Amino acid sequence: MRFRTSLAAVLGALALAVTLPASSASAATGQFSFTYERDGKTLQGYLSDPRARSCIDLDEVAGTDTTPAHSPRNRTNSIATVFTDLDCEGKSFALKAGGGHGGAGLKFRSVVFNQ
Repeated sequence: MRFRTSLAAVLGALALAVTLPASSASAATGQFSFTYERDGKTLQGYLSDPRARSCIDLDEVAGTDTTPAHSPRNRTNSIATVFTDLDCEGKSFALKAGGGHGGAGLKFRSVVFNQ
């Protein structure tokens, strides 16, 4: 009797684990894009389904010899806050979820998604 109860509990826990949403790994859904300059060329950078609640330094503009990114477009389901410096430091600006954007004057090097 005890074996059946234990087996039922294990099977119940397994069924529950399988039905939990896979997105519990804390990520914003959608795409965040930005513009940056490299070797005299204007390029586009993208973050697809970025991790949430942790600072993301943009590799494309992390070097001391690079200019900051600009013209962000937030097409994620999360508010994106961009920062002028690496490690989400310096001045910040929040971009609303689902289409928030900024122009060429909005310079940044890191971003965090609140979802």
